[in-house]
Amino acid sequence: MKGRVVLLDQVSGRKAAALMVDGQLADLLIDAPETAGPQPGAIYRAVADRPLKGQGGLTLTLGDGDKGYLRAAKGIAPGTSLLVQVSGVAEPGKAAPVTPKLLFKSRYAIVTPGAPGLNISRRIKDEAERDRLLEIAHAAMEGAPEGHGLILRSAAEEVADDVLAEDIRAMRDLAAAVSADADGPAELLVDAPDAHLLAWRDWAEPTPDEVEDSPGCFEASGALDAIEAALSPRLRLTGEAFAYVEPTRALVAIDVNTGGDTSLSAGLKANLALARSLPGALRLKGLGGQVVLDLAPMPKKERRAFEDALRRAFRQDGAEVVLAGWTPLGNFEVQKKRDRFPLAQVWPGAHS
Repeated sequence: MKGRVVLLDQVSGRKAAALMVDGQLADLLIDAPETAGPQPGAIYRAVADRPLKGQGGLTLTLGDGDKGYLRAAKGIAPGTSLLVQVSGVAEPGKAAPVTPKLLFKSRYAIVTPGAPGLNISRRIKDEAERDRLLEIAHAAMEGAPEGHGLILRSAAEEVADDVLAEDIRAMRDLAAAVSADADGPAELLVDAPDAHLLAWRDWAEPTPDEVEDSPGCFEASGALDAIEAALSPRLRLTGEAFAYVEPTRALVAIDVNTGGDTSLSAGLKANLALARSLPGALRLKGLGGQVVLDLAPMPKKERRAFEDALRRAFRQDGAEVVLAGWTPLGNFEVQKKRDRFPLAQVWPGAHS
């Protein structure tokens, strides 16, 4: 299976999407069970509960027994209604992280209430194309509430005028309707996108070579075998090197081993391979939070090369991370945003 192929299927009655690149599983999305709690991207009219002393945030009632947690919530009185969007995944038993900065995202555009201005992705370089997109954006955003801005995504490049304008207007109107509905009891206003919608929206660039949506396409394509491999804690690196990726309640522990390679450069080679593989592995496994890397032994002078490789890999992946650095014991710490549910938690038949 060559090229970039998007597979749309259902697994145990839930929508799932797989991105295969040259026969390798590059990304995976699956709808979480209804019992999993608030989903990233969902927009709620929330009601403030109480501030948490010493933390600077407060809990919110989202409705149907769900709770949210808002950081930097100074000045919001209990009982206040406000619009929030789920910004990440909560650990079991904890409130879902939310933000008051709403984003209405489509395949080609993002409408940003409270952040005015028209912006175009830097990936679009052609000046004539940027001028065309700007003209379409200005016309399509006419009538939007004051203070609503727009970002045109890289997928908008060379899209037909009418298709792009319709996409922008749909997000403009949805943002206006939600923004006008801020008062009232706690309630879900906009559901989170399902796996198929996310795949259509976020895997548009570069354009897939093929989209397969026939029932059973996961099994026919070999995606199920690749998913089973992603569920395994063992991560193959290069040569005989491997790593174990093992989530605990407090953190994700990663142990790097050189296998049977006893050469002087074995540790550095294994660690660089881990740096290149780590963003994709964490994304496929749906892991985030505190990540502690117990790397293979290597000279301290090689640490800079490892850090550069890791920083470059996360930048290319687009993940929101903080590279916290080295611990006194020689481990390396990373903080990654929890932006999806762990695969072991949502994949049917898996055990977390």
